[in-house]
Amino acid sequence: MGYTSNGGRSFSRRWVLGAGATTLLTTGLSACGSGGGSGSGGSTLTAFVYGDDAVKVQQAAVDRFNKSAAAKKTGGKVKLERIPGSDYSPKLRTAMGSPSAPDVFFNWGGGSIKPYVEAGKLIDLTDIIENDEVLKKGFLPSVLAAGDLKGRHYGVPMRGMQPVILFYNKSVFAEHKLRPPTTWDQLLDINAKLKKAGITPFALGGSDIWPELMWLEYLVDRIGGEQVFRRIQDGDAEGWGDPAVLKAAEMVKELVDDGAFGSKFTSVSYVNGGAPAVFAKGRAAMHLMGSWEYSTQLGKFPDFAKKDLGWAPFPKIEGGSGDARNVVGNPTNYWSINARTRNKDAAVAFLKESASREYARDLVANGDVPTTSNAALLLGDAPNPEYARFQYRMVEEAPAFTLSWDQALGDELGTKMHTEIGKLFAGKASPSEFVAACKGLK
Repeated sequence: MGYTSNGGRSFSRRWVLGAGATTLLTTGLSACGSGGGSGSGGSTLTAFVYGDDAVKVQQAAVDRFNKSAAAKKTGGKVKLERIPGSDYSPKLRTAMGSPSAPDVFFNWGGGSIKPYVEAGKLIDLTDIIENDEVLKKGFLPSVLAAGDLKGRHYGVPMRGMQPVILFYNKSVFAEHKLRPPTTWDQLLDINAKLKKAGITPFALGGSDIWPELMWLEYLVDRIGGEQVFRRIQDGDAEGWGDPAVLKAAEMVKELVDDGAFGSKFTSVSYVNGGAPAVFAKGRAAMHLMGSWEYSTQLGKFPDFAKKDLGWAPFPKIEGGSGDARNVVGNPTNYWSINARTRNKDAAVAFLKESASREYARDLVANGDVPTTSNAALLLGDAPNPEYARFQYRMVEEAPAFTLSWDQALGDELGTKMHTEIGKLFAGKASPSEFVAACKGLK
């Protein structure tokens, strides 16, 4: 899905980490974490964090930890290094191959950390989490697992959730006596009624391509289950040949040919506000988008966001083997630990701070929906409690939360996949040609 978002309050071309990680430098493997590399004997650990307006939550966590009994017990404190978004990838890449590597760093899980895992630069946290009650029970299971690589934990959730949600225009639905679809057949029926009334069913920022990916992610999940993409993510390109992928591509073609996205969606952008405007102004009745859509609309079209913006889960597909409770999107961001840190105990102790009530409360105050198991009782203080509770319940009940495919695959493969998705939606490749092209991605 191509974004970096602070709960939807800001927006840019995301996956900043993936581009750098895919060209990971492997020099300096004998160096320690920044604490040791700086000659401090490991007493001060450095934590790299994406330097946006949400960083105040992490700074507060660092301040609490440094005054805590855990810091005293482990003999370590943490220094937060805020890195501007545009600089995050190259700085992390360079640092991870040098003596000034961070002990702890912010990432997106999945493909964004794969090169570091393959180079032996990250601590496998699986057993640590399993044997620690705070870490084991502190986070929603689907989110903790979403950042995994081959079933192993290399990160701990540390920001808000960003599931993909089916948004709809309440006024348009009320006027035409419609309800949010719970099945695919209902969705198609709604499409037909809307087109008859001269309304495009779905807004779609096709020029960005990543909004198109959201459709394939959900369709493949609903048809074949989360294991279909998991196989691909784990490196088996033949997984693209699963019947669920072809069926999903065929369903996309049917939607496009049927005018579900209108006739000009390939020239509409989400990033420049085009797709949100089409939706808010009633020219399209629905919008499949990440949870930040609420904040986007609140900023651009506040009256629409407050009065007419509705939300619902993606519908189930009759006959599909995927669980209709599954979600896709960006589960959260993660803290990972450098394998060369000189104070592993302090680093692990710091990660526990992300499971605390204080941390979750700070995220809620910042407009985010935490992924911690203790967050439900705090959402009454969210900017929109009803919307926050919907998101949290949706993710809490999800058996699986699939990380955005491009993020899971990493920048190089993700970019190539985007190209093939763009061809499919634009009618320049058939469903079978799309599948064949994806099987050949390397």
